Amino acid sequence: MAKILNYLWRFWLLLLAFVLTTTLGIPVYILSFSKKHYKYAYKFVRLWCFGMFYGMGFRYDLIKLSEQEKDRNKEYVFISNHTSIMDIMLTCILFPHHPICFVGKKELVKIPIFGTIYQRICVMVDRSSAKSRADVYRRCAEKMEEGNSIAIFPEGGVPDGTSIILDDFKDGAFMLASKHNSPIAVYTFIGLKEMFPFDSSKGYPGRVKVYFNGIIEPTNSPKDLKAEAYQVIKKTLTEHSI
Repeated sequence: MAKILNYLWRFWLLLLAFVLTTTLGIPVYILSFSKKHYKYAYKFVRLWCFGMFYGMGFRYDLIKLSEQEKDRNKEYVFISNHTSIMDIMLTCILFPHHPICFVGKKELVKIPIFGTIYQRICVMVDRSSAKSRADVYRRCAEKMEEGNSIAIFPEGGVPDGTSIILDDFKDGAFMLASKHNSPIAVYTFIGLKEMFPFDSSKGYPGRVKVYFNGIIEPTNSPKDLKAEAYQVIKKTLTEHSI
């Protein structure tokens, strides 16, 4: 019975995504053609994220482990651990004053309707292509010059093994921050791995814990930035996991 209810809950996700994408996607698509209007398109993107996250029965608590404050006039590289597709919605909800562009997989373009909008507002990467991976830095830099922040999940995807607390980080976020002197805002998400895993027969609505770990200034080498960010998130996961 529990599995049947879970499948129905997942079906509700698809229905919700279809309705929200077809209604809110139109203004996002139109506004995305003008670089100076992306901040307005982002408002509709956030509405979509609120609808998906709250519509699936999720809520969140923000816990600040740092007294640092984000500057509204600065562009950041936002990073967090990656545990669920809901991480994307949660990230947009958290940042109302910093229009975000995600670095995402090119394969998602194949999703009907969503893919058309997705390719307009994200920096896509084909991970099988060295040229595509290298070009990400240039395209991200262009987005930041337009006043946008970049969100990257440095694990590169959700770890295959559910027992993995935190997978190894890729270099991209830290190369970008170092090369363009952009501060890194570090967050840790706890709960979504259990509440909304990729296994469609599992999951449940609930409250997610979001820890703000602070801001890392890009004063060190990309390798040192990566090591510092990894240890910060790993420590938070170890100490506060469900």
